[in-house]
This record gives sequence, C-alpha cells and structure tokens, in this order.
Amino acid sequence: MKFPVLAITLDLDDTLWPFAPIGARIDQVLHDWMREHSPATAAMYPVPAMRELRERSFRDNPHLHFDLSALRRLTLREALENSGADLALLEPAYEVFYAARNQVECYPDALDALARIAARVPVAALSNGNADLQRIGLAHHFTFQLGAREHGAAKPEASIFHAACQRLGVAPAQVLHVGDHIEMDVAGAIAAGLRGCWINRDAATWNHPTLQPDLQFDTLTGLADWLDANATEPGAPDA
Repeated sequence: MKFPVLAITLDLDDTLWPFAPIGARIDQVLHDWMREHSPATAAMYPVPAMRELRERSFRDNPHLHFDLSALRRLTLREALENSGADLALLEPAYEVFYAARNQVECYPDALDALARIAARVPVAALSNGNADLQRIGLAHHFTFQLGAREHGAAKPEASIFHAACQRLGVAPAQVLHVGDHIEMDVAGAIAAGLRGCWINRDAATWNHPTLQPDLQFDTLTGLADWLDANATEPGAPDA
C-alpha cells in the first residue's frame, strides 16, 4: 500500500526500546537507594511491595493516568509517609527514579532506522510515558517531543494526536503514527484521522474488532525501507 506520509509521530517505550528492563532497573535502583537513605522504607517496601503500591496508586487515581510522573511521586510520598520517613527525601528519590528511567537500550534496529526515517520526514515523539529524549541523547532526531503530561490527555485520546499534527503543520491524513500498542497507538491514531503503523516485534495477533493498521512491520527498519520505496514528495500526486 502506498499513501502520502509527510510527517511521523512516534511512540517511544516498546517501540524504540523495551520498557521491561527499564522497569526492573528502576525497581532495584530505588530499593538500593532507600536501603541507604531510608532503611525503614526499604524494609516496609521491598521491591514486590513497592510495585504493588505503585499499581494500586495507578488504579486509585485514574485522573492522573496522563501524568506518570505525578503518579510516581504519589507512590514515593505514600511509601515515605507510611514508613515514617522524612518527606524531604521525596524529590531526591524521584530524581533517582528519573535517572534510571532514562537509561534506555534501544532495539538493535532502532537507531539506524530512526536516523533514516528522520532524514526523510519530520518525526515527533508522542508518548504517554515520561522519558526525556534530551537526557537519553536522541532529541536531535525529533522535531519535538509531546508527552501526555504536557498535553493534559493521553493516547488514545484524539486530542493528543491532533495537537501533534497541528505542531507539525501537517493534516492528520498525511501523518503516520507509529507504535507498538494496538489500542493506544494504532487504533487511537486511525480513529483520530491519522494513518497507523503497528510495530509488532513479538509476532502478536492483531485483535481490534473493527480497525486494521495501514502498515505493519516487525522492526523500525521495515518502516524505513517502506518510506524509501514509497516516498511521496509534498504536493506530488498519490500513486
């Protein structure tokens, strides 16, 4: 299938890099830090208990689902309060979390493919997460980064896709959103009037009842190859 793509919005977690190793590192780094700076908190909240507290905070605060940083601070505050720790430790603990959160290891194909894609069309990062591309060192590949926290709503809400298109200055129908999540990325983008590309690294089965991805690849390299083969210059007719 060929269609015009004048810009791309790109998910980050589990699209450019796997999140599971980051999450495991965060859990351990935070626990080690608590053992040194707040032993009572570490004793009350070993890794499984802190994970359970974080999951409960997420369930109990749906109004904050667009702001994962606020939810993380809420979890840390509760852990410190419940263990009788000094709340002055909240921001240092958050910074420990955030440093670990931005230590990412991209998929083997991702960096070269990202460079190829960004050389062809403007790319905007569009994420529900709280990664910082400046800290990670990848911001130079992107026109801008738009997060759910900054926007005030998370994917699959149409408004965040439309806000990215507006900043790109490209009509939604000529923007391709690329991501790993069926609902939040691909279906959400298509429902908002964008094209949707599913990066399906795990050979999963597409299970949306009514929508189909415009494109599907098992790596970002597949998308870069497709763009090279099907490039449409601005103003050129669609073949």
